[in-house]
Amino acid sequence: MSITNMPTSNDACLSIVHSLMCHRQGAESETFAKRAIESLVKKLKEKKDELDSLITAITTNGAHPSKCVTIQRTLDGRLQVAGRKGFPHVIYTRLWRWPDLHKNELKHVKYCQFAFDLKCDNVCVNPYHYDRVVSPGIDLSSLTLTSTATSLGLMVKDEYDFDGQPQLPPMDGGHSLQTIQHPPSSRVVPPSEPFSTAGLLPLTDARTTSAFPSISVGSGTPDYWCSTAYFEMDVQVGETFKVPSTCPVVTVDGYVDPSGGDRFCLGQLSNVHRTEAIERARLHIGKGIQLECKGEGDVWVRCHSDHAVFVQSYYLDREAGRAPGDAVHKIYPSVFDLHQCHRQMQQQAATAQAAAAAQAASIAGNISGPGSVGGIAPAISLSAAAGIGVDDLRRLCILRMSFVKGWGPDYPRTSIKETPCWIEIHLHRALQLLDEVLHTMPIADPQPLD
Repeated sequence: MSITNMPTSNDACLSIVHSLMCHRQGAESETFAKRAIESLVKKLKEKKDELDSLITAITTNGAHPSKCVTIQRTLDGRLQVAGRKGFPHVIYTRLWRWPDLHKNELKHVKYCQFAFDLKCDNVCVNPYHYDRVVSPGIDLSSLTLTSTATSLGLMVKDEYDFDGQPQLPPMDGGHSLQTIQHPPSSRVVPPSEPFSTAGLLPLTDARTTSAFPSISVGSGTPDYWCSTAYFEMDVQVGETFKVPSTCPVVTVDGYVDPSGGDRFCLGQLSNVHRTEAIERARLHIGKGIQLECKGEGDVWVRCHSDHAVFVQSYYLDREAGRAPGDAVHKIYPSVFDLHQCHRQMQQQAATAQAAAAAQAASIAGNISGPGSVGGIAPAISLSAAAGIGVDDLRRLCILRMSFVKGWGPDYPRTSIKETPCWIEIHLHRALQLLDEVLHTMPIADPQPLD
């Protein structure tokens, strides 16, 4: 292979792999990416025309037409690479095109003869034979993030297996919940409209405007900006740790020697019911995380641990274009935005108030039949909106983070309450604003906070 030319199928596997590695998007570890590419190149070594098609597609970023690149379909449709299993077309499309791709977002192009969903004996894994299908209202610019800041220490590893091998969350299933890994790029400024996302903007960019009133400052700043409770499975361990507003930065780690009000050491907490599995997980919390309150109440996080931190955050759901509660997120530098939270409180409370009024009018007979505006079908959705409770709004003010272990359909654990060690963070300024919103608008009875 010459220096100026791309490799061909006649070159050594090592040369081809090296060239294709240069085009990966960076979300996967180098070890996994190399094994995935090596496996594919070896499978294609006897199909030189397809290997050349792959090389052309990847090295030109799809600028030139390319043929199907096929591997044999397995019994369950999934491919195992380095102890990780996933749909083959998803693995390679994530590797070379969209690192944050969800498995349900791919649609094959018309000329692909061996697309995954055609159920052929062979499966096409050419990343440029698939298009990404994005739900309406989601800005593509926010869905094509790539990692450019690994030197900042913000990237996290895959869920840790205590035998020393990383595990891939299985990518099968028809679940809407997913694990999303957010690259540590600049902060995403929240948009003014609900359930859409903005592109990446620098931290210093002006905030978006809103039809709702801005945050009032008359209520003053709370004495504590957050309170953090530590859990093992579904049991709280130790006292709730409150962080004074005078300490905007707090560390939550696995050590035993707290040095003041800005450090919550989980290693010192005892639990007579602690299992061996929980004990092993706690050993890997290490330096843990650093939470920082910026401005009036935005919250950022930095992962200092060697292993992943998994976050449940409505802010991150929205930034990823997902419905609230629809995803579990790997670490991201910003995890909470006070202005966005306040707007969402006001929007949901106003929706609930309007829906309750419309529902009352419907019961009183002031709304006409199903064919008219406000008929039976609208009344059904109004009923759902009217059911927004206080706890639905409280969820906007709460962050949950699991150390080391993830949860959701991609993992053996369906709930964060099944993870060995996790924390729940209540953000006091956001709760203070919620109290103000609730005093101005009637809300339905609270529902249980699961």
